[in-house]
Amino acid sequence: MTLKILHTESSTGWGGQEHRIFKEMVSLRARGHTLELACRPEARLGVRAEEAGFTVHRIPMRGGGDLVAAWRLARLLRRERFDVVNTHSGHDSLLGGIAGRLARTPLIVRTRHLALPITSPATYRKLPHKVVTVSDWVRNYLISVGVPAENVTTVYTGIEPLPETCSTLRRELGLTDDSILIATVAILRFEKGHLDLINAAKPLLAERPAVHLVFAGDGPIYDRLCDYIAECGLTDRIHLLGLRRDIPNVLAGCDFFALATWQEALGTSFIEAMAAGLAVVGTAVDGVPEVISDGVNGLLVPPKDQAALTRALYTLVDDAALRRRLGEAGLAITRTRFSVATMAAEMEAFYLASLAERHRA
Repeated sequence: MTLKILHTESSTGWGGQEHRIFKEMVSLRARGHTLELACRPEARLGVRAEEAGFTVHRIPMRGGGDLVAAWRLARLLRRERFDVVNTHSGHDSLLGGIAGRLARTPLIVRTRHLALPITSPATYRKLPHKVVTVSDWVRNYLISVGVPAENVTTVYTGIEPLPETCSTLRRELGLTDDSILIATVAILRFEKGHLDLINAAKPLLAERPAVHLVFAGDGPIYDRLCDYIAECGLTDRIHLLGLRRDIPNVLAGCDFFALATWQEALGTSFIEAMAAGLAVVGTAVDGVPEVISDGVNGLLVPPKDQAALTRALYTLVDDAALRRRLGEAGLAITRTRFSVATMAAEMEAFYLASLAERHRA
């Protein structure tokens, strides 16, 4: 059975959530299904989807109470006879859920990407028929706040195998092959722990002149980070790359990955780093332990524990053999549990089983 699926997204930025939606659309299209997107006119996801050849419906969504947007979504769902509407953020989940009910769309799904407390219970308990979570930690949280367990399924975010590449990063930064580069790929928000990582790395940077931090991503604390790095006298050791579309190239130029996040539903950045064959350092929060097994494919430290993070950084900087062993183990995991092929197969099976259940009901 081939499916016609409409994804909705009211976010206008580009981060792990939007990237997952995009990968789902690409991978399920490759499996023979029809995928379309409804988003705000200025959404970056809409641009990427159009570039990839998807039909994009640009609908202003001025909040969860935008009845005009809900009516337009309902009309679209009814006219195009979608089998599934899959919503993602707060506003579009309310609007898309209402629209799906009005249009009698056979299956309404909400995907929960975040590790934050929910603010709109109806978009999990009342409007959707089913909920997908990106980790078991998020699934267990939703069950704890009243979402029926039988309605919540975990499907891990997957990534494509990264091509082998001769990275241009060191040449770009003017660094030599014997430099040791620690990568972080994340939106620049306080919750991602960039400042924690800088503070933990200060002793290392003082004692190991070959060590550099590389931050890929943009966000609201970009200027704050620039100022702090300058205050610390580390502008030649900590490199802010901004938003990059060549993350495989960035990761291929680094020696290992570190992210001192305070909250993380799963940790797609860790998975991407593992797919590049890098050992990873992460914090034992939320869904991260579902990705990183301490001492197996990376090192886990408590969140906001500067001393523990410093020790983990020293360990990987000083032990190239350990970096290789952890990196090889992580790479193997991304080829099975965290592959796009696995994610696509599980999402397809979930949609089909849920539609069959709805039909029987």
